[in-house]
Amino acid sequence: MAQTRVNCPRCRTPIQADVEQLFDLNIDPQAKQRLLSGGVNVVNCPTCGYTGNVSVPIVYHDPDKELLLTFFPPDMGTPVNEQERMIGPLINRVVDRLPAEKRKAYLLRPQAMLTFQTMIDRILEADGITKEMIEEQEQRLNLLRRLLSTSTPEAREEIIRQEESIIDEGFFMMLAQLAEVSMQQGEQRTAQALAGLQSDLLEKTNRRRELMESSDETQAAVRSLQEAQEKGLTREKLLDLLVEAPTETRLVALVGLARTGLDYQFFQILSLRIEQATGEEKTRLLTLREKLLDLTRQIDEEIQKQMDEAAKLLETILNAPDIEKATMEHMAEFNDAFVNVIKSELQDAQQRQDGDRFGKLQRIIRILQQASTPPEVELVEQLIGAADEEGRRQILEANSEMVTSEFLQLLNQLAVQSETEGQPAEVVNALQTAYKSAMRFSMERNFRKN
Repeated sequence: MAQTRVNCPRCRTPIQADVEQLFDLNIDPQAKQRLLSGGVNVVNCPTCGYTGNVSVPIVYHDPDKELLLTFFPPDMGTPVNEQERMIGPLINRVVDRLPAEKRKAYLLRPQAMLTFQTMIDRILEADGITKEMIEEQEQRLNLLRRLLSTSTPEAREEIIRQEESIIDEGFFMMLAQLAEVSMQQGEQRTAQALAGLQSDLLEKTNRRRELMESSDETQAAVRSLQEAQEKGLTREKLLDLLVEAPTETRLVALVGLARTGLDYQFFQILSLRIEQATGEEKTRLLTLREKLLDLTRQIDEEIQKQMDEAAKLLETILNAPDIEKATMEHMAEFNDAFVNVIKSELQDAQQRQDGDRFGKLQRIIRILQQASTPPEVELVEQLIGAADEEGRRQILEANSEMVTSEFLQLLNQLAVQSETEGQPAEVVNALQTAYKSAMRFSMERNFRKN
């Protein structure tokens, strides 16, 4: 950061200020955070007392995302040819700092941002953070402030009734994260208030009831398929289950669980039954067929989308200079689709006798195997398998260093996910109990430290 002579935005008095114009993540990975924080290029005018940002040209470079952005403040009133003369040396510094093999085509086409906010939005978008996501988080924070500031239970219930549409999984995740941060900072009262609010919301929101209803229907779908499987599940029997499904939720659950059975032969059987039916029964079966075709199409599109994303991710890792490092960095993005893609690619590389690609794929698989059962997951398994609270306490004491904010977040996510996915009630209860025990242990530990 260099000392530069600039004019005060208010009184135009020339002053010396620390000005940063080039934010090059290739050289300084922390540059992005400084820019996003809004704390750069701030001046204090001794003449008029102005404190705020000063208008200067900015160049932002992220080689990993192939971003080269420029911003020239409109209030400077600089002609276009002069802008290019001022920005040019900054772009040249970006290019000169890169080795020849990393100088790609995007460097020849810097993207000019019309406003500073547009630049920020573009940077966040490249990280997968859209403007809509930011607005949603702001809504959640505003709602949280309102809920915590209410003076009576009646007032809180009214707010919940009005804003229930945004009290979703994201809101509960935010609550858990803020509670953990509060505990880490020794703010026991705040942490307890957030935990109490979470419990209250789970009891009073329709979301809770919807999740419970969905869970019950999904479990019922699983049981009906298991019973049919024991007797010999056929396409005809599967069709009977779908026809007899008492609710839309049950129908959707059955289709999701038995998608492979809804093939061409299945729909032939359904079409034959439609031909043999009359009146209202025929109409009902026709409606069912359209609904089943739509549901299977949605499932197939989602599967294909996941496969395409997994294939793209795999190529990103395979083309990385350090495959092991890239694999570890993207570990959180791996799912069943990624595993299926890498298995298919491994087989294909073997058939084509592509030794280089085969070797790279094997390196990724080895890392996945090593990380398939991390210590945190083993700790979760121990906690849900414990007989009572005393047993969980002993396990937590023995693994105290692992009970971090990240672990608590993982445990909470598993509890919410298990309920959402309709897992058996005993699994959901075990995860929820384990989360409460771990949260209590963490709070007590932080209290002892303070």
